[in-house]
Amino acid sequence: MIAGRFGDNGELFFSVEMVAANGEQFEVEAILDTGFTTGWLAINYQDLEALEWSIIIPKIEMQTAQGVDYFDLYEGKVIVDDKEFTIPVHVGEEIPDTLMGSLWLDIMQLVVNKPKGILTLEVVEVD
Repeated sequence: MIAGRFGDNGELFFSVEMVAANGEQFEVEAILDTGFTTGWLAINYQDLEALEWSIIIPKIEMQTAQGVDYFDLYEGKVIVDDKEFTIPVHVGEEIPDTLMGSLWLDIMQLVVNKPKGILTLEVVEVD
């Protein structure tokens, strides 16, 4: 289980470790974005340079809150809740924060109790 924190504007922040192609790990704080329903993780191009991940699909079109935009899809490795995952990662130019998509909620339990300051994500066993 990983504990998160609440942002000043109600954001849900969690720590994620991105694993570079050479095995080096980078811990980042990501925002769980429940509006990002078609992906696992989105990062800015500048973050990609140190990771050296392999591209899967260039220039896929996606609907965003700001309208239609284009992203490259890379194969990335991340560690969440002490487990390593190989996932498709959306990479774009106008992404100010690392975003965790709602696909994580297919394999993780999210517990939120803001009045008590409880915010956790935990991998669940799927039957």
